[in-house]
Amino acid sequence: MPQLRLALAQLNPTVGDITGNAALIRQWCRRAADADAQLVAFPELALTGYPVEDLVFREAFVAASRAQLSQLAADLAADGLGGLPVIVGYLDADGPARLGAEAVRTAGPRNALALLHEGAVAARYFKHHLPNYGVFDEDRYFVPGDTLTVVRVGPPAEPVDVALTICEDIWQAGGPFAAARAAGVGLVVNINGSPYELDKDDVRAPLVARRAREAGAAVAYVNLVGGQDELLFDGDSMIVDATGQLLARAPQFESHLLVHDLPLPPAAGGGDAPAPAALAGLRLARTELPIPLPAPTGPPREGGVAPRLATEAEVWRALALGLADYTRKNGFTSVVLGLSGGIDSSVAAALAVDALGPERVVGVSLPSQHSSSHSRDDAAELAKRTGLDYRIEPIQPMVDAFLANLSLSGVAVENLQARVRGVILMSLSNQEGHLVLTTGNKSELAVGYTTLYGDSVGGFNPLKDVPKTLVWQLARWRNQAAVDADELPPIPESSITKPPSAELRPGQRDTDSLPPYEQLDAILAGYIDGDLGRDGLVAAGHDPAVVDRILRLVDQAEYKRRQAAPGTKISIKAFGRDRRLPVTNRFRDA
Repeated sequence: MPQLRLALAQLNPTVGDITGNAALIRQWCRRAADADAQLVAFPELALTGYPVEDLVFREAFVAASRAQLSQLAADLAADGLGGLPVIVGYLDADGPARLGAEAVRTAGPRNALALLHEGAVAARYFKHHLPNYGVFDEDRYFVPGDTLTVVRVGPPAEPVDVALTICEDIWQAGGPFAAARAAGVGLVVNINGSPYELDKDDVRAPLVARRAREAGAAVAYVNLVGGQDELLFDGDSMIVDATGQLLARAPQFESHLLVHDLPLPPAAGGGDAPAPAALAGLRLARTELPIPLPAPTGPPREGGVAPRLATEAEVWRALALGLADYTRKNGFTSVVLGLSGGIDSSVAAALAVDALGPERVVGVSLPSQHSSSHSRDDAAELAKRTGLDYRIEPIQPMVDAFLANLSLSGVAVENLQARVRGVILMSLSNQEGHLVLTTGNKSELAVGYTTLYGDSVGGFNPLKDVPKTLVWQLARWRNQAAVDADELPPIPESSITKPPSAELRPGQRDTDSLPPYEQLDAILAGYIDGDLGRDGLVAAGHDPAVVDRILRLVDQAEYKRRQAAPGTKISIKAFGRDRRLPVTNRFRDA
């Protein structure tokens, strides 16, 4: 049985940096060649970055993608890598983009892949299934392909047939994978831009196995890694055989070249073309590479199966990578955040230090007359443990100056304190170039427990999609991980155990305004993530009066969330890209 040494390059491109991404692809092609790979695959839209969103409608962007693809093929040949077949995702078009045009389009922008070989494009494939749910809106941008591309690679005596597919094609039964079975291929390559959600890696392996059995062929699944605005891609590339058995799997949250020697059935002879019905409505395009692939040297390669991460470790790695990439890709070298000594700012600060290093994190204590001594001490202690740049900027003189000229009372004075803090953090950002991090968690954002232009001030929120109860879990996990590594835990124990409080008035506690977070988060998970209405939440055992109050708070806070900073998505339904509700809305399910 022929063996194909396959390389899957899960890499971290940047949207719009087409020349930079091409250079990155060349680097990883060299690594694949050094490993004697006979075929290397890169993720979905690796050349342009993913998702490109409305850049699709800029003709210059599409033209740049197409031109760079041709240049990449030529550059690989100039690098001495022309003989290595390279599968790469890029943006193509066979007609103009027409937003809101006729319902059925036969030409336009294409989510595409190309197989590069000997300095040219040897084959192309256009994505067939276009997702239009959750964070995806590909019906808005792309025209679906109607042809399955099959490439014959390998030595003349024992070539193998490889079908080419893109992301959503693997999430849907039928279509390209059913057509691949009819075409008799030995391998289906599936290139992906599959965003991270907690435990999604547990979903992918069974999915890839199902499609392998459907196609009757091995499947190679390669995914992006890295942050792009709210989205995060976790890699998790893998190879399974035709029975669905997992052969090799890459780690999450890091760039990686997965190299594996894959036994494959030899390509069948010419024979009759499959009937159109057997191809699931797709046409079939076959390409044969004219030059045989050189046999790999050295011992056999097995990519290995990277271990899976525990829940808290997985979330922490995701949040740290999302923060690091948002900072780096948007041109910032450092971040600044308010350090209150509370659990949220402590976890956000520890995340920032892990993501960027302590020398690139500025933590500012912003005490008022209501700030407790233990909170100030906890902020200072966290700074000492982590080594971040720690500063103290008392806000009371500025608050007093406002109150001397403006008559305020009650909640308005509480919000004034938060807004003065926001002014200081933004001023430091302007003066020193830091990215401001806001630290509100998903539970607080859900019910509007935040001050616009105050504690919500910031360019990025690493905890935006993290419920309060998970914030505590992450804090305990991070401290235990430090203990296990014989390191000093970064978060003071009192920041974890003390009752949460905004400390905007004497004796204030979060529970003055909200139910206990365990109760609150359970209701929010049902209402936001599960789309349960009032009756469903009450039937699940929640107190009707509490449900009515929480749903009212969530609905009324939509205008605040619309103005919130972006943050890394880790759940099935994050605020922003996932959950899009009108601000002006009088429907109340309570």
